[in-house]
Amino acid sequence: MKARLEHMRAIAAEAFFIAWSQPVVSVVTVLMVTGMVATVLLTTGRTVGAEQAVIATIDDAGTRSITVRADPDSGLTAEVLDRLQGVEGIEWAAAFGTARDVTNAAIPDGVKVPSRLVWTDDLSPLGVPEEQPLTDSTAWISPLALQRLGLVDPVGGVATETGASFAIGGETQVPDNLVFLEPLIVVPQGTTSRTTEIAVLVVVAESPELVAPVSELVQSVLGVTDPTKVKITTSEALANLRAIVQGQLGSFGRSLVIVIFALTAVLVAAILYGLVMMRRKDFGRRRALGASQRLIVGLLLTQTATLSLIGAAIGSAVAAVGLLISNDPLPEFSYFVAVGLLAVLVGTLAALVPAIAASRRDPLTELRVP
Repeated sequence: MKARLEHMRAIAAEAFFIAWSQPVVSVVTVLMVTGMVATVLLTTGRTVGAEQAVIATIDDAGTRSITVRADPDSGLTAEVLDRLQGVEGIEWAAAFGTARDVTNAAIPDGVKVPSRLVWTDDLSPLGVPEEQPLTDSTAWISPLALQRLGLVDPVGGVATETGASFAIGGETQVPDNLVFLEPLIVVPQGTTSRTTEIAVLVVVAESPELVAPVSELVQSVLGVTDPTKVKITTSEALANLRAIVQGQLGSFGRSLVIVIFALTAVLVAAILYGLVMMRRKDFGRRRALGASQRLIVGLLLTQTATLSLIGAAIGSAVAAVGLLISNDPLPEFSYFVAVGLLAVLVGTLAALVPAIAASRRDPLTELRVP
């Protein structure tokens, strides 16, 4: 293994010195790859960045939500969460009770704001800590509800018309898919009271593509006594729009990348083939001195890969600066890496035919003196 590593290191060093001794050819190769990478990133990269920005706008929990609204006496209870546990494709689920008006405990005749009991196995999307000082009797309040109640800070308490009161534990953050519940005051409940009827069930699928099948599954496990009193709404139309946007932009980007890389590969191959013809006597001498065909191929491929790597790095940097200057959205870092690696691969493969041609030069023919 050590001998093999030494051999590979020697080939890499020799390839570097060959590239250094031919600055014109090396610079042209680097510029070719730089131009290829920069062109791809400034065209398809801009498209990919725009695509990712659009997808990020619509690909949130709202795109993946299934909302079940139940009228009173529908028979829908928080026990549905138990039936949804462990189901693949579901990221989050929560059940909300019937809205009950509450007022600021310090202002009994003040503005009324709806509050809801909430059951869920994960309170983090609501910004509520899992461990609470007073289970089932602590209310968490949204900024809009705070404003409606005339509270500056999330402290104090709220009271219902029947005299029940809840201490305010803190502020809750309302996700986009729960904005329809605003102004929101939630009182997290333990697992012992899941037989209570609920008014709203929100289920978030793991991906937009799973909205339709998860919606069918949710409908099948509701366990309601009167299906006519239950309405299910989904974001399937928005998910389909997402797929169309992603498909159209992605198809355009892939086609353009193929054209640019194919053209650059042809140009790199032509340059390297010309280099081989110019240096045929050098390759002939190497062959006469005992260099194997594999060694000649390895030298040229290593040289081209090194120059392509340099060009890919420069091209990526140039494209990133260009996109930042023009205020265009940058694609993800992984896209830069993928384009750079693809450029190195294309440049190396383009050098394969010239490298094989160089390795097959006949030493006697190349060293013959006219």
